[in-house]
Amino acid sequence: MRIGVYCGSFNPVHKGHIKIVRTALKKDLLDKVLIVATGNYWDKQNLPPVRDRIRMLKYFDNDKIIIDETHNDIQYTYQLFRVLKKEYPDDQLVLIIGRDNIPNFTRWKRYRELLKYDFIVIPREDIDSEDLEAMMQEMGKTNYTIMDVRNINFSSSMIRDNFDDYSKIKDYVDKRVYNYMKKMLNR
Repeated sequence: MRIGVYCGSFNPVHKGHIKIVRTALKKDLLDKVLIVATGNYWDKQNLPPVRDRIRMLKYFDNDKIIIDETHNDIQYTYQLFRVLKKEYPDDQLVLIIGRDNIPNFTRWKRYRELLKYDFIVIPREDIDSEDLEAMMQEMGKTNYTIMDVRNINFSSSMIRDNFDDYSKIKDYVDKRVYNYMKKMLNR
């Protein structure tokens, strides 16, 4: 079984995140997707508690989308893959990664360890395909797929910046997630 591993802060989870997962499943690139909200993200500050981000993700779980609740405090991706490989020894793990992460991928802790896994790369408009291919070639990475996903040119930070006006973000964030975020802020 091919299991996609999709890590991130998901602050908040938005329709683009879910579209990425559903597209990978629909295109039969993966059999299941494990979504891991990072609790101990090395470069992000002031994240809401991981339990709240997991609850927002839970609106989207099903038999093919698994919301991970046990590996959220693993600091680095290579550590997560080590643990998951022990838990899923007969399955093929696939890293779902945004194209914007590729230019700095060689700065990731033990990135070479991750290169042995297949990647599904999510397009971003700031890096064209030729540049991406050159970066992958420089790393010696051949086992990757660039997944065509359209209309996800927004981010969690844009949603947070416009949170006070739902009309500006309604196309990007599920109403249940928005209501949950409002509750979190009013605690």
